[in-house]
Amino acid sequence: RKLLMIGGAGFGAASILAAFSPTATTLILSRALLGIAGATISPSILALITNMFRDPAQRGFAISIWMVCFMAGMIVGPLVGGAMLENFWWGSVFLLGVPVMLLLLATAPFLLPEYRDPNAGRIDLISVVLSLCTILPVIYGLKEIAKSGMQTVPVLFILVGITVGAAFVLRQRSLDDPLFDLRLFGNRAFTTAVIAMFGITSTGAVMLFMSQYMQLVLGLSPLHAGLWTLPGVVAMAISLMLSPVVAKKVRPAPLIAGGLVVSTIGALLMTQGTAGSGLPFIVIGFILFNSGCAPMVTLGSGIVVSSVVPEKAGSAAALSETSSEFGFALGIAILGSIVTAIYRTQIGGTLPAGIPDGAASGARDSLAGAAAAAASLPAEMGAALLSAAQQAFLSGMHVAAGICAGILLCVGLLAVTTLRNLRPLGETQPTPQTAKAGAAERTVVG
Repeated sequence: RKLLMIGGAGFGAASILAAFSPTATTLILSRALLGIAGATISPSILALITNMFRDPAQRGFAISIWMVCFMAGMIVGPLVGGAMLENFWWGSVFLLGVPVMLLLLATAPFLLPEYRDPNAGRIDLISVVLSLCTILPVIYGLKEIAKSGMQTVPVLFILVGITVGAAFVLRQRSLDDPLFDLRLFGNRAFTTAVIAMFGITSTGAVMLFMSQYMQLVLGLSPLHAGLWTLPGVVAMAISLMLSPVVAKKVRPAPLIAGGLVVSTIGALLMTQGTAGSGLPFIVIGFILFNSGCAPMVTLGSGIVVSSVVPEKAGSAAALSETSSEFGFALGIAILGSIVTAIYRTQIGGTLPAGIPDGAASGARDSLAGAAAAAASLPAEMGAALLSAAQQAFLSGMHVAAGICAGILLCVGLLAVTTLRNLRPLGETQPTPQTAKAGAAERTVVG
């Protein structure tokens, strides 16, 4: 509770700082502070849910409600933010979260119980630095490769990140109070859930490509493109609520695997998007993609926090959240690099003859650059350039969607093979405490 309130207060203060930032440097700093403060919220909420709802079925339903609220924010946020941008200054969008944080600070002391690990230990600041020096160089290197191709400097950054990551792991194994508790990975269900969440979030880049497709290929406005994504978001919200209900009768493994098969079909449908009439495939594919991932998102979070003793629920939730965030960032970096590489390879050989060097350079950079260049050219030449750029982008998007389908299918196979022993939520599940007691009893009897 205390960490949630500290994070909420920091998020509200950073939001105000961002809204009234006088310079770009101040805005970047405030965004960084928003990230730090926001990172405390989800693990704190999951830890509180775990301790407040010890019954697996109730906990699963509580997590699904939390996720539905998250999805509702995704639906309402862009629409409200767009309306505010039309009527107020750009910084007003950062103020949307301030009333919510004030409500949290006013009610949390009275409505939320406090739980803490009596033997939590101290934070190892060296591990914090090592973790940052692991992730940031890798992401930077991947993005530079996407921008400029395979060059020495980005590869060196990636190698440095991997090397520091190895040092980070070694340090965690030697600490009594590690920042990243590797001992949690001794639980197979926990490990599977974390890996699965990493895999699913790595496919999140599909939403970015879908938005570009709708706006830059089909020519929809940002508002209309946003509205066409709403069916997929609503479908996921419904699936999130239904998943814990179905899980009372059905084991998590087949439920999760079946959902990911549906998501795989959705990703494959998204490979059918064309420059002329692909919108139905994209919308239906996104509905299937989102709704099929819901069982893993809901039940996976529950598996993570229920795999450890209640005092470690915050650590487990933090590990899961970190894995998901890293998977999302890495997915955008890798899939974005693949789409960009395919786009630039294909567009280089299909540019119409006679295009000025400036326009050709912009077209080779990205689809957005091609659209801007096409607008400055004569109608026929501009249309030919834009058509070539759209086809190049579609080739990359189709490959990325196919890769996502493969990832989802692999995650489904992992879940069905390693989680098959988990019982439905309506049945009694062995907790970490009862598992230890059972092991001790078997030892005595033996």
